[in-house]
Amino acid sequence: MTDDLVVMLTALNPEYEAVRNRLENLRPHRHDRGTRFEVGTVRGTSCRVALALTGKGNHSAAVLAERAISHFSPDALMFVGVAGALWGTPLGDVVFATHVYAYHGGTSEDDGLKARPRTWETSHEVAQIAQHVARIRDWTRDVPDGTNAHFGLIAAGEIVQNSTISAEARWIRDHFNDALAIEMEAAGVAQAGHLNGAHVAIVRGISDQADGTKNSAADRNWQPRAAANAAAFATHLATELLKEGEHVTMRNSNASGGPRTVHISGTGTVGMQAGTITGSTVVQNVSSRSEGAPDFATELSRLRRDLEREHSRGQLDDDTYEDVRCQLDIADKAIASDTPEGRKTFVLALKRLGGLISELAGPAAKIAALVAVAKGLL
Repeated sequence: MTDDLVVMLTALNPEYEAVRNRLENLRPHRHDRGTRFEVGTVRGTSCRVALALTGKGNHSAAVLAERAISHFSPDALMFVGVAGALWGTPLGDVVFATHVYAYHGGTSEDDGLKARPRTWETSHEVAQIAQHVARIRDWTRDVPDGTNAHFGLIAAGEIVQNSTISAEARWIRDHFNDALAIEMEAAGVAQAGHLNGAHVAIVRGISDQADGTKNSAADRNWQPRAAANAAAFATHLATELLKEGEHVTMRNSNASGGPRTVHISGTGTVGMQAGTITGSTVVQNVSSRSEGAPDFATELSRLRRDLEREHSRGQLDDDTYEDVRCQLDIADKAIASDTPEGRKTFVLALKRLGGLISELAGPAAKIAALVAVAKGLL
């Protein structure tokens, strides 16, 4: 599937229900390997959401996130649920992750355990949109008065943290004292997003203080409330993310001072999505679909040369450029297959590529135009 939508994943059933309660027109959707999604729209909007339950832990979250990205090619991937506060963030408040720590990484040496965490940073574009959502406060209409959104680091580990005096609590305090909340899935989701060039957003409601009160009556009371608050913020964020996506090509094409002409050579009937090419001129040498598809291979070759130049100019670092080449190779192979599945893989590879080079206005505009044309052929 390549229709514009946002994937939302949750670990627990109360979190799933909190998101589901904010959706309408739901229908079941089954992945070939048995994963069950529900696809619907955020109430009162046209924002489409695919919702699934991952279960607990970074590993299962990573696998399901990878599966969702490959299957839906979403505009963004979100993980929504509850978390424990580390330094007194109020119960019920929402934390949006600007960074994610995988805090259990380390090396054991004679003088003790040395921290070797992994860290992922939320993309600038997604973080800016989240700040906008928090600022205008429309999301608070359906949550208790006084509920606030916080922005900061979230620590994701492999254990349920339920103490302020344990060895693990001291470890977190010594090495990760800038984290606002702690949970068990964000690192897996962040890694899956990184490997696929996908936008990732982690949204957590504070249900406890990670202080020994988990599984208490208070925790059972706060968990559904915190999940509902996180779902309110997440669904408003999803709506804004899709609105932003509708204008990405216009933004990129105007960055250099005017409309950009993108030539798609070859023959074939192509469908263009309204909004995705606003501000650009797309020249298509087409006749009918029966005479063949547009020459995507030629456009990929031109794009490959453009990105090689950007790398030689220092605009792409070596690691990113290797990822870029990998996605171009996948796109080349996919489009050569000339099958519906190949075209879906082609679109997904282009979306990943667009995420990797989003700061390069010219190539990003070309990729967005290619995606729009390819979607019209699916």
